[in-house]
Amino acid sequence: METRSNNVLVGLFVLLFTAAIAIFVVWMANSSGGAKREYDVFFKQSVDGLNKGSAVQFSGVPAGQVKEIQLWPDDPQFVRVRIEVQEDVPVLQGTTAALEGVGFTGVSQISLNGAVKGAPPITDEGPAGKPVIPTRTGGLGELLNTAPQLLQRLSTLTERLAELADDRNQQSIAGILANVERTTAIMARNGPAIEQALADTRLAIQQTGMAAEQIGKLASSTQGTIDRNIDPAMRHLRDTLQSANHSMQTLEGAIADARPGLKTFSDTTIPEANALIRDLRRTSSSLSSLTDKLDQQGAGAVISGSRLPDYKP
Repeated sequence: METRSNNVLVGLFVLLFTAAIAIFVVWMANSSGGAKREYDVFFKQSVDGLNKGSAVQFSGVPAGQVKEIQLWPDDPQFVRVRIEVQEDVPVLQGTTAALEGVGFTGVSQISLNGAVKGAPPITDEGPAGKPVIPTRTGGLGELLNTAPQLLQRLSTLTERLAELADDRNQQSIAGILANVERTTAIMARNGPAIEQALADTRLAIQQTGMAAEQIGKLASSTQGTIDRNIDPAMRHLRDTLQSANHSMQTLEGAIADARPGLKTFSDTTIPEANALIRDLRRTSSSLSSLTDKLDQQGAGAVISGSRLPDYKP
């Protein structure tokens, strides 16, 4: 009887100890995590690799875990994932959730990112009674979504490569390679000449640069000379024009003053001068006639007058 009672006491102690450890573990889990908040995330893609208890990270920092995963009965295209995050995690307006793979293990996790400083928290309840965090396409989701297009493009590329590698194109490619080889050989034989031509070209470019620099200096010097000489010339020309203008004004005044005298000279003096000239012409003719008579007949002809000729009866 005593042995049996000891076994009962030992079994009872073990049960109590196990229950105490379980209660302690649960208490530690609740107390260490602190207060938590639950959110729903609706994924319109496969959530392969995601399980209950999978990690939830915010910008790479552990923030919680996955609580539930189930199909949304109203629309089976969506998968509702309920997550639990710590209360101090800033799940604000602008925060998005994405499904990301963990290395190459095939395990997935939920990554939160994109909180805006100063934005209000996400508190509006969704169709399942919890606030909903919008989704974004993560690396794994984007790869799964674009996999059909990628396969189709790979198939098209394979077909194009097969068409490119047919017998006719292979002959063309072989001809192109042969031509390239001949061209390379010709260039190898003419290598020294090409090198000399490049050296001459480099020298010509240098000489052209030096000539351009000298032309620039000459232009600068010419501009300076023009700037130094043009100003005095312009000043002299300006003074000359001013003097000419003044002389023209003086001449106009003199002409205006002489107009009455010119008019009198034209009306009176010129007719009298014409009459005097006529008289002088007559006097000159008479003097010329007298001179001729003196030369031919002497002074007696002038004094005694002219003799009449004798006529016989």
